[in-house]
Amino acid sequence: MKKKYLISGVVLIFVVILGVAFFQGNQKQKPQAKPTVGILQLMSHPALDAIHKGIIHGLDEEGYKPGKNIKIDFQNAQNDQSNLKTMSTKFANEDADLSIGIATPSAQALANTITHKPVILGAITDPKGAGLVKNNERPGGNITGVSDQAPLKEQLNLIKQFMPKMKTLGIIYTSSDDSAVAQYKMFVKLCKQENVRLKAYSIANTNDLTQVAEQAVRSVDAIYVPTDNTIAGAMQTLVGAANNAKVPVFPAVDTMVKQGGVATYGIDQYELGVATGKMSAQILKGKKKPSTTPIKFFRHGKLIINEKQATKLGIKIPANLLKEAQQKGELIK
Repeated sequence: MKKKYLISGVVLIFVVILGVAFFQGNQKQKPQAKPTVGILQLMSHPALDAIHKGIIHGLDEEGYKPGKNIKIDFQNAQNDQSNLKTMSTKFANEDADLSIGIATPSAQALANTITHKPVILGAITDPKGAGLVKNNERPGGNITGVSDQAPLKEQLNLIKQFMPKMKTLGIIYTSSDDSAVAQYKMFVKLCKQENVRLKAYSIANTNDLTQVAEQAVRSVDAIYVPTDNTIAGAMQTLVGAANNAKVPVFPAVDTMVKQGGVATYGIDQYELGVATGKMSAQILKGKKKPSTTPIKFFRHGKLIINEKQATKLGIKIPANLLKEAQQKGELIK
């Protein structure tokens, strides 16, 4: 009888072991669900497109391969506020695991719609000022990300080196762009500190740009453009008016130098995107939480000079800056 019980016990244990092995085997074979990441871009222009490409690269570097182990739902609002709301709602309805907003209006639309899943800021100038986070060091909610705040002091000093006899500097920005307005206010304070006479011009949309630009170039020696998506999307309009008056444009963003600006200390837009993608991946993996992940700032820019544009306007590039661009930055010929 004891032998019979012993055999039955061994058989039972063997059956249990086989069952566990079968269950584990099935678990291993069961495909992991692909996380869904929604990417909402305000509009198409070189700077925002570069950020988008960088995000994909950053995710890829962290092991998330689009189409293989992650689903990317990319939406471009084409600068339409109603599209931003509709597309944000789409991400919420499909229960996206994480959403990324490229440009402040995109991030604001996501923040107003998605409250229980991570929202990552893809290069937002002033996250706290835009009401997206409570604190840049400790956001405290479901939102964190990367800032594209330009190194304003470096940029102003650069303009002064290019234009040592400058009497009046103009600034053109879009009054409805929170990032542009935030930079404008900071730039005003900086110019006062540096004793630079600043004359401000604002536009409501691209339809205003030709008239405002033509008015500005009659009264200033140079024009500064902050991080402004509306103007970035119509940079050629501004450059055309400025070129006619032989007035140089110094933009905040590197890609705008390539579009006809003279120079800037700019943060690489692609690298901003890569940082956004990597931060998103860390949050998807559960290694970071939005509430305790500080906003990432890039404090120093790379010198980019458009030598061709400077020559066209008859501007002599200071030798030290030319050398710096050649050795550490970028020289566009």
